[in-house]
Amino acid sequence: MRKLSGKTYWLVGASEGLGRALALKLSKAGCALVLSARGTDSLDALAEELPGPARVVACDVSDRASVEKAAKEAGEIDGLVYLAGVYWPFPAQEWNADHAEAMFDVNLTGAARVLGQVVPAMVARGRGHIVLTGSLSGYRGLPGSIGYSSSKAGLMHLAESMHADLRGSGVDVQLANPGFIRTRLTDKNDFTMPFLMEPPQAADEMLTLMRGTRFQRAFPWLFSLVFRGANFLPDWAYYRVFGRK
Repeated sequence: MRKLSGKTYWLVGASEGLGRALALKLSKAGCALVLSARGTDSLDALAEELPGPARVVACDVSDRASVEKAAKEAGEIDGLVYLAGVYWPFPAQEWNADHAEAMFDVNLTGAARVLGQVVPAMVARGRGHIVLTGSLSGYRGLPGSIGYSSSKAGLMHLAESMHADLRGSGVDVQLANPGFIRTRLTDKNDFTMPFLMEPPQAADEMLTLMRGTRFQRAFPWLFSLVFRGANFLPDWAYYRVFGRK
């Protein structure tokens, strides 16, 4: 089991939802935190609420200069949790170029920008802990999910490649793949969301992953079987079930 108490974690995307809930739980677990998001007002309020030490560092993951500055301010850290994400649902027939590009830029390329500032130092020290937040929607293409599921699939693939490279290096990589979590992002959905989780529930799942040694955790477990099992379906069967009618 991984010891979290006494470690310093940088949470990128900590202002609300899962990030905020995880910050509360990590702080209670004895972690010192560096809290980042584009805006800092909600982060300042969160830092005041946390039982343990916390610093606020502004970071716009879509801006490389902002990420470089934030990484310097964060300083030496034991772990990074990347939670930043944006989401707009739309199908290919209603392609929104601005929203599609923003989802890739924040959900995937933003992670690469942050990792570029963190991974080399961890590798040089021979220790570190990186947690990336994918999605059940990233296991296979879904209707009405242009941009979001594809960017999450890319992030999940990135985590797999990093895990393959860094095994045995002292730098641990983990991947969390949640389902629906009640946030301002899922409030945009106009369909029924099975197994909808509250942020504290999802944060508990994240904490379980982080304390353990497994590479990835998909949750809720029962709902995750639908998405993971879909990888074994032939195309004709998959699109008959999941494709638009």
